[in-house]
Amino acid sequence: MGGTRVNPWLLTAIIGVLVVVVVIKRRIGEPVNVRELFTAPLILTGIGVLSLVKMTGVTGTDYAWVISGAVLGGALGALRGAAVELTPRKGTLWQRYTGRTFLIMVGSLVVMAGFNVLAVKLGMQESARPVQLPLGVSFLGESLAVGWRGTLSGIPFAPAARGR
Repeated sequence: MGGTRVNPWLLTAIIGVLVVVVVIKRRIGEPVNVRELFTAPLILTGIGVLSLVKMTGVTGTDYAWVISGAVLGGALGALRGAAVELTPRKGTLWQRYTGRTFLIMVGSLVVMAGFNVLAVKLGMQESARPVQLPLGVSFLGESLAVGWRGTLSGIPFAPAARGR
C-alpha cells in the first residue's frame, strides 16, 4: 500500500472546527495581523490544490468548473471582507464580523451550493471538488479585502503574537 492517508471525514471535522473558531474570534473581535490574516486561508487553499492534483480521472471540464468556482468563491469572500468592521483599538487595527458579514456569508453559501449543483449537472464529477479549496479561496478573498482596507485605513496592523 502507498503512504498514510488521512480520513476525509476527520479532515473535514478538523477544518470545520477551525472555521468555527475563526468565526467566533472574529465575531468577538480580534487584532488584525498579517500572519493570522493569511496563514489559514493559504494552508486550506494549499491542501485543496494538493488534493486536486492527487486526484485521478480529473478532466478538463472538472478543472474548468473548479477554477470557475475558486474565482467565484474568492469574489464572494472579498465581498464578505468588505463587510468586516475595521476599527482602531489599543493603537492597532481590529476586525469584527457584523450581522451584515453573516448575511453575506449565508448568501455566499447559497450561491456556492447553487453553483456546485449547476457544475455537476453540466458535467463536473462530484468527486473532483476538494472541500478545502473553495473554503480556503473564500477566506483568502476575505483576507485580501480586509488587508487592503486595513492598509488604506492607515491604522497599523497588530504585530504577530509571540510564541505562536
